[in-house]
Amino acid sequence: MQFGIFTVGDVTTDPTNGRTPTEAERIQAMVAIGEKAEEVGLDVFATGEHHNPPFVPSSPTTMLGYLAARTERLILSTATTLITTNDPVKIAEDFAMLQHLAGGRVDLMMGRGNTGPVYPWFGKDIRDGIPLAVENYHLLRRLWREQRIDWEGRFRGPLQGFTSTPAPLDGTPPFVWHGSIRSPEIAEQAAYYGDGFFHNNIFWNKEHTEQIVRLYRQRFEHYGHGSADQAIVGLGGQVFMAETEAEAKKRFRPYFDNAPVYGHGPSLEDFTELTPLTVGTPEQVIERTLGFADYAGDYQRQLFLMDHAGLPLDVVLEQIEILGREVVPVLRKEFELRRPEHVPSDPPTHASLVAAGPDAPHHLVEPARDRTAAESN
Repeated sequence: MQFGIFTVGDVTTDPTNGRTPTEAERIQAMVAIGEKAEEVGLDVFATGEHHNPPFVPSSPTTMLGYLAARTERLILSTATTLITTNDPVKIAEDFAMLQHLAGGRVDLMMGRGNTGPVYPWFGKDIRDGIPLAVENYHLLRRLWREQRIDWEGRFRGPLQGFTSTPAPLDGTPPFVWHGSIRSPEIAEQAAYYGDGFFHNNIFWNKEHTEQIVRLYRQRFEHYGHGSADQAIVGLGGQVFMAETEAEAKKRFRPYFDNAPVYGHGPSLEDFTELTPLTVGTPEQVIERTLGFADYAGDYQRQLFLMDHAGLPLDVVLEQIEILGREVVPVLRKEFELRRPEHVPSDPPTHASLVAAGPDAPHHLVEPARDRTAAESN
């Protein structure tokens, strides 16, 4: 099972001292977090994509390319790549280039984005969010899998005899996750293509998470990619740890109360009761995280948000140290003890996809439809 860090890259004032990091400091802090993740034995670093204050990661592949040169083992991902407001041609080019630079240590998560003003900044309409996600992603799959493309759609200019360069490393496109909090259409999209589905698992109660993950699993099986429990699922979560629960809550409360994502709402106690946010000891984090599989099923990737809400870098690095040294080794062992043999431990990686060969379903534009067509002939 893969464990890692995801960051939204917010620039937030530290409520305990009133200091706001500069954008340069925040960007360098994200790099330090990625390097720390590798140092303590985590598997994945994922950065969000945002184009509005108070967030800084507007160019994920730039950051991930820089991290690729500073790490050796870490899988570099996004959380999220905006499939709606980015041109699929540019996504195809940027991530293929990143694949080559990182030696294949790359995957990415597609998402619609839910910040309304961002859409018109890129000439789009948020009311077209779902159709944009569907059309753009299908084009992206073709760009990565066909040498020359003739294409015409609704949301961008036509392509005639177009070839995306560079081609994916080893002729193998990156593995794709589809991230969604509440859109069944995105769960359906992930299932149709046999891609991964990621639920950030921060804001919602477990009943909601269970419902949307179950939908993805059922549709994954419907499209012939495997049994429902073999579907590739990732979950998020946020934790803050100390030697005692009381100490953890005392230290984290000022940051929670002022967080741009969920501050100024329910109390810390109410929020931790209703959502997966865990503020307590490492043992409590282990117990709570293991419980995710009780309602989401056995899954393959767990990412933690550690640096939100103005937490200073030294505290974040301390938290990642605890996560990597004390929490994740126990989670790895316990998750695998409960996992049935036929359920994958890890999501596909570049190495596993290359090993599967050029005839594997991953190389098909529409594996569900193409498989059905081949079986009927």
